[in-house]
Amino acid sequence: MWSFLKPEPHKPLLPKEKIDPTYKKLRLQVFLGIFIGYAGYYLVRKNFTLAMPYLQELGFDKGDLGVALSANAIAYGISKFLMGGVSDRSSARKFLPLGLVLSALVTLFLGTSAGVSSIVVMFITQFLIGWFQGMGWPPSGRVMTHWFSLKERGTKMSIWNVAHNVGGSLVGIMFSVGLVWFGSWQSATFIFPAVVALVVAVIAFILIRDTPQSCGLPPIEEYRNDYPKNYSAKSEEELTAKEIFFKYVLNNKILWYIAIANAFIYLVRYGVLDWAPTYLKDVKGYDSGAVGWIYSAYEIAAIPGTIICGIVSDYVFKGRRAITTMIYMVLVALFVFIYWQTEHNLVMDSICLIAIGFLIYGPVMLIGVHALDLAPKKAAGTAAGLTGFFGYFFGTALLANIMLGYVVDHLGWDWSFIILLVACALAFVFTAFTVKEEQYLVKESTNKH
Repeated sequence: MWSFLKPEPHKPLLPKEKIDPTYKKLRLQVFLGIFIGYAGYYLVRKNFTLAMPYLQELGFDKGDLGVALSANAIAYGISKFLMGGVSDRSSARKFLPLGLVLSALVTLFLGTSAGVSSIVVMFITQFLIGWFQGMGWPPSGRVMTHWFSLKERGTKMSIWNVAHNVGGSLVGIMFSVGLVWFGSWQSATFIFPAVVALVVAVIAFILIRDTPQSCGLPPIEEYRNDYPKNYSAKSEEELTAKEIFFKYVLNNKILWYIAIANAFIYLVRYGVLDWAPTYLKDVKGYDSGAVGWIYSAYEIAAIPGTIICGIVSDYVFKGRRAITTMIYMVLVALFVFIYWQTEHNLVMDSICLIAIGFLIYGPVMLIGVHALDLAPKKAAGTAAGLTGFFGYFFGTALLANIMLGYVVDHLGWDWSFIILLVACALAFVFTAFTVKEEQYLVKESTNKH
């Protein structure tokens, strides 16, 4: 398996006149590959949340379903960190589609009666899906750092980052359409998206290339004459696992700050998203069709929100990600409060979820960009994996899934919203810890360029 996944070998440099047109063509091609491929991951990631209202009708309670759902985030958080280390030493062209195929196969199993026969089975399947899902972000980060240079990466990342919103929004739409087409919630929730995801995996494999050097091209820094500080020829050498983890990731103080902030950002992100179908159906009284469309609207709104956030951080705050994140989290808290206090009102509930979706994914994206900028490109997947581990293991699994499930069961929905508002405040505080050092880093980078 390792020989199959190992990075593509470098090829002799193409003739000078072919480098520019080939680079332009392949940059667009690989970008489309990781965009479509990563969107495909979200077709088979959080389907379980849409199935939860139906599973409650079968006799499963919210707390137990929250535990099963948490397996997805626990596995994803660990996998994104550990598989990030594997991805940094693997071919992105093979690694990304492989994880998508494995995720889709497990999702197909969930579409059978055996797949939802017990909490134990659902926990195992959610764990497997979460683990395979951890194979999506790291190879995308590898592609991004090898094909796009430092000065353009913020904008490119903000555009690429909406791939998961495209995939996430399609799940809700496919669910609503699938209910009509197939007349079965399991087919609509699991089988339909899984089949589409398998097709997407093939498309991603066709489009993605590993590194410029594997295509006979020079490094992106040389091509764009955009050299980050401390760049040298050694930056193009593959690192050992020990160097990646201990030299460049675990000893990075700012990475730890943003990782902790990320845990609270993810608590809000998935605390709202994962429980929206259940909350909207049980408390607000909406039917399944309306829930599917509102669920999709949350994800669709993130597309312009994320891109605008990237532009604001680059051009208004001159690369200061922390200030942008803090402003966004204040606005998120405002709309979470309105969403909580609004009585049955489809228009207002839709506006609140659209606003939360518009705002919350900007900080999610910025933390990923910051992680990539803080580590060498051969350790990019692992650096992002550390922040992802905190986001998914602590923020999503332990807090958003398990804790909120039991809070709702034993204390009611009001307490879940209080927790979400506290999380917004804590995300603000831990992000604020990075402001001073981030300003120093931005200033140093500006001086050197």
